[in-house]
Parts: sequence; structure tokens; C-alpha cells
Amino acid sequence: MNTEGLVEVVLPGKVEPEGLQIRHGAVPTAGPGQVVIGMEATGVSFAEQQMRRGRYYDQPPFPFVPGYDLVGTVLATGEGVDPGLAGIRVAALLKVGGWASHVLVDAADVVPVPAGIGAAEAETLVVNGITAWQMLHRKARVRAGDTVVVHGANGGVGSVLVQLAQAAGARVIGTASERHHDALRERGVAPVDYRAGDVAARIRELAPRGVAAVFDHVGGRGIVDSWRLLAPGGTLVSYGSASTRDDEGSKQWPVLKLLGRVWTWNALPNRRRAYFFNVWAGRALAKNRFRARLRTDLTQVFAALQRGEVSAQIAAQLPLTRVADAMRLAESGTVAGKVVLNP
Repeated sequence: MNTEGLVEVVLPGKVEPEGLQIRHGAVPTAGPGQVVIGMEATGVSFAEQQMRRGRYYDQPPFPFVPGYDLVGTVLATGEGVDPGLAGIRVAALLKVGGWASHVLVDAADVVPVPAGIGAAEAETLVVNGITAWQMLHRKARVRAGDTVVVHGANGGVGSVLVQLAQAAGARVIGTASERHHDALRERGVAPVDYRAGDVAARIRELAPRGVAAVFDHVGGRGIVDSWRLLAPGGTLVSYGSASTRDDEGSKQWPVLKLLGRVWTWNALPNRRRAYFFNVWAGRALAKNRFRARLRTDLTQVFAALQRGEVSAQIAAQLPLTRVADAMRLAESGTVAGKVVLNP
């Protein structure tokens, strides 16, 4: 681990991956209620791909240090923090700031990583694991015997959703490009090629009476098809607008359009529910409740990993200084799992 000084990646503006800058500085000092984490693993998620294009819903003004989440060891504790935290491996959900060798975090936001789970393994399941767990268990409340549809079943969140749904006893229909179908079949998923014409019709053949839940990260026009696949009592969970990644224009509009649709659908008397899932929802209003729920849910995800119900899919590991290569790889769509950055 780097102990000499701080190394961090700066996103200076809308740039190609090669435009990301490496900056050196002094290691931060923990203030009251804070810890300094020596980063062992952080990752490239869809959020950073959006931020690089200036398209993430509420990204900070440029320049800033990206990095949605991280796993590392607590190196120093500030005033009012249990000194016993020092030396403990923890995970934290940050939104920005994780692409650095040393990161300041509020002690209340760290979640211990159980012994025996590696840093890179744990990293693959921080934002992806929390997102999948909360959508499945807090929003859709999927039960044994349910049939669910997971769009992008081989993706970062999708692959975790598939495994957690199966652990809950659900039958999974997963959309993915053809090259991922064999791997999905081996996992017991019924695959549907999202490139092969009428996806909704193919899903209907597999589930003629509708499905209990659809998890949709694509947004755009396809969201209407997702809604129509639901059986009475079913739940649509929309958690992104990947279809608009390369669009120009307002970054808020795709999200507002989705929210408008969701609101309208929920106003209809048809016993189906739609949610637009945002992992940060509720944090501003009830920080302590948000933190407690996050800790509970991530702890559950790590326990599922230890039981072998979920696997950690590491696509590749690269040093922080090769962030441009890591970003290109993550955006290529050719790898399964998470591209992880190490110090």
C-alpha cells in the first residue's frame, strides 16, 4: 500500500479517458468523527462513465475526484471515533472521492468487511450489492416462487440481482446479448437476446401470466414494455437510463421523464407498482436511518457472498495510475463483472 503520500485521479471536465489526471498531495488528516482509509480497491461503475460525459444526474462541478465506492483499511481515526476501528477493513459508499490512495470518510458511513473476504471481492459488491439487495428486498419484496425479469443480467448490478433473486427462490428471466447466454443458462437463468427484435414478446412466451417484478436499468422507451410485463400485484423497479448515456442535452430530463411515468402509473388503480430506485434516496432527510439500512443491507450481501449465494465477479484489476485503460475496458462492454482499481 502507498504510504508516502496521496495519489488521486482528477476528472477535470468532459474528457476522453486519457484526459483523467493523476495528482499527488499530502495524506489527509482525520477530523472529528472521521477516519482515513487506505484504499485497497475501488472500481469503475456506470456512474463514472456518465460523469465523464457530464451526464450524471447530480454530479459535482468539475474538477473533482470520482470514485463511487471503495474498500480499504482504516489507517487513522479522528476525535470521537472508536480507536478500535484502526486496522479494520471497511467498505464505504461515497458517490465521489474513491479514486484515491487515501480517503477521508465519516466513521458512521463505514461498514466492516468480514474476515476472509478480499478487498477486490468486496469492492465488486458495494454499490452493486446494495443496489441489487434494496431493489429486490426493500422495493419488489421478491418471494420464493416468483418469476422476475432482470435486464442486463450479465451486468454489474444485473449479475448480483440474478444471484440474490435465485437465493430468494425466484425464477429469473434475464436479457443479455447472445454471447452471455451460455453462462446465464449454466446459472439457471432463462436468457433472452435484447438485440433480437421484440424482447417483450419473447418474455411473454416464457411467462404468459406476467411477472412479479422487472428490474430495468435502460429507461427510455423500453420502460413501457417493462411495465406491461407485470402481473397484477407486480413491481417495476427502474434504476437508470442507460439508453441515454451518449445523448446530448439535459442530464436531468431522462430521469425526470422516468419519474413522471412512474408517478402516473402509480396513480392508476391497477394493483401494480413502479419505483425509480436511487440508492441515495432518504439520506438528506434521515441520515441515521439511511446509514443503518445501508449497514444492514451491505452486511447481508457480504453474508450471501460468504455462503456462496453470490459470487464476486472481478473483470480485471489495474493500478490507479492506469485509470484510462480501466475506464476504456469498463466502457467496452466486453468484460463480465467489475473493473477494479488498486493503489
